[in-house]
Amino acid sequence: MKKILLFAGTSEGRRLAQMLSALPVELTVSVATEYGREALSGACNGEILVGRMSLEEMERAFLKKDCLVVDATHPYAVEVSKNLRRAAESTGTRLLRCLRPEAAGESCLFAEDARAAAGMLEKEPGNILLTTGSKELSAFSGLPRGSLYARVLPTVESIRACEEAGLPHSHIIAMQGPFGAELNAAILRRYRISVMVTKDGGAAGGFEEKAMAARETGTQLLVIRRAGREEGYSPEEILRIIKKGELA
Repeated sequence: MKKILLFAGTSEGRRLAQMLSALPVELTVSVATEYGREALSGACNGEILVGRMSLEEMERAFLKKDCLVVDATHPYAVEVSKNLRRAAESTGTRLLRCLRPEAAGESCLFAEDARAAAGMLEKEPGNILLTTGSKELSAFSGLPRGSLYARVLPTVESIRACEEAGLPHSHIIAMQGPFGAELNAAILRRYRISVMVTKDGGAAGGFEEKAMAARETGTQLLVIRRAGREEGYSPEEILRIIKKGELA
């Protein structure tokens, strides 16, 4: 029986977990947080590992399970994907990368990373909404707190990160997606947002719904670019590869 270790944490990862659960494979799914385990509820009949793995822990897991590894982590989880590639190379493990296509259009402003985005916003007179995740908040610490808002997951860790960044509780929007264009637009209007900072999460990450809301409300989108160019497969292509046994 084929053994597969799937690193999830995205909608593609959940879809792959569900599709692979219907195949005669021994499936293990790794997620970083309890929130990730909760999101997999009902979608996976295999073992679920919770917790971020170091490079050494990845290498041990690959050798112990002697498996195919599928990286379906977020496009911006650069360090995780880098460690997965290193662990696969050092252990001789086959690794498949699941990618989602980019979606950002010409009407967007672009920044190479969060700190560059913060630099572009230093003289922004209007309110700013960060939808980049709690890990990126420290990069914006130099901006005025009175005009800065953050939309984050409703978890203890995310709220704590907002507090550590000095955001007033009234400027923390703790909500779990997906967010439609109508809700995005309502938030932009409610907080009188001039610039929304986001990442190009593609269609699966709700990027088009953000873009639609921005166009409707006259809000500028500032998009943090993905780091480099990756090669990979869609969930359907990965499923086909596994079904056909094209693992050499």
